[in-house]
Amino acid sequence: MQRRRLAVCVGLALTVVACTGENPPPASATAPSPAPVTATPAKRVLVVTHTTGFRHPSITTAESVLSRLGAESGLFTTLFCRDQADVARLLTPAGLAPFDAVFFANTSGELGIADLPAFLAWIADGHAFLGAHSASDTYHESAPYLEMLGGEFETHGAESSVDIRVEDRTHPAGMGLPSPFTVFDEIYEFRTNPRLRVNVLFSVDRHPNDGHPTAGQPGDFPLAWSRAYGRGRVFYTALGHRDEVWNDRRFQQHLLGALRWGLGG
Repeated sequence: MQRRRLAVCVGLALTVVACTGENPPPASATAPSPAPVTATPAKRVLVVTHTTGFRHPSITTAESVLSRLGAESGLFTTLFCRDQADVARLLTPAGLAPFDAVFFANTSGELGIADLPAFLAWIADGHAFLGAHSASDTYHESAPYLEMLGGEFETHGAESSVDIRVEDRTHPAGMGLPSPFTVFDEIYEFRTNPRLRVNVLFSVDRHPNDGHPTAGQPGDFPLAWSRAYGRGRVFYTALGHRDEVWNDRRFQQHLLGALRWGLGG
């Protein structure tokens, strides 16, 4: 009886193999279930447009451009800090906790940050600070802020056309841009030349034709730069006075590259 049962079992096994056409794989060869795919969350950028000094009409355009760059690239989402109440709520250690970067877009004057040293420490702790145009016309009375930024606005003449030299074409904020390229904007001059303190990205090699007595004469005028600040990253561009500049695809490419660099993307 036992031999008959064994023969039946063997026959059934052979029948299964014949029907499947292949031996069943051993348990160890079974493919594991694929891991679920999750999208990388976008970075968060706080765009500050509060002013207590001169307020640029181009701020509205700046906000629109930065919001669109984040949405189209998928790199970041934006929240805006537009007035003193927003500053009191957001530019604090607790308010900054959800953000990866702060962008001062044409800010001016003393912004009323309650604890400016804590704000600077947040940047140095590994976050990004980006500034455009009059971000260098902000906190003139705060040497630590100006040291973080790398330069301080001093003056400008009439709006003029300049030929921008892209000095660092390996940096994401300069990569792929022609050199030189021409821009019509309000061109800043700084209290001291920042070149020894920063990595210069853009410059012009002669004084702008802006009505100054030295207009057109050779010189060294940095207009955009990057630098390390502790474990943080700092970017500044002096361009951005005019709506037309914010809407210029070359300037937008410059900004998006800077944001990629600042956010580590």
